[in-house]
Amino acid sequence: MTTGPHQSSGLSKGTWTDEDFADMGWHDCRVHAVSVTERADDTLTLLRVLLDLDYIVRWVEPERRPHHFTFWVAPATLVFDLAWDIEGSLGPLDDGLEIAEVHRLDPPDGHADPLWHIEGHNFDLRLRAAGYTQHIRLPPQHVPRQVLSLTERAGLSFAEKSFA
Repeated sequence: MTTGPHQSSGLSKGTWTDEDFADMGWHDCRVHAVSVTERADDTLTLLRVLLDLDYIVRWVEPERRPHHFTFWVAPATLVFDLAWDIEGSLGPLDDGLEIAEVHRLDPPDGHADPLWHIEGHNFDLRLRAAGYTQHIRLPPQHVPRQVLSLTERAGLSFAEKSFA
């Protein structure tokens, strides 16, 4: 039996980091908003990349066919601090942004930071950062689709606070 902040969904904790990368998956997670913000220190401007997404905590296989999968989904904020070398492409946007896979690639040069590649069905984002933090903002909801409505997810948000 799973113990943690949300036993029904199997979610073991509310805040995840790049140390949990092997245990995480973003396939089919909907991205509702992306932000690239500055955070200045005394000597240089540091960038942060934030994604407001619906994180699929668990896919639930139907008990009988031809029924469909259901999903435990929670709104989340994925944050890459001290990001650099950011590039990407968008389009077409008719169906929204949906993640296919997140890749952590070895540094292609002498810098220690890995290359993060967020490969989407309708977009592509690459950036360098030491790691990430993902905050699950609300408890997961069991829904018949992979995306939450704006009401179910309490609107758009880049809040960096986990529900548990």
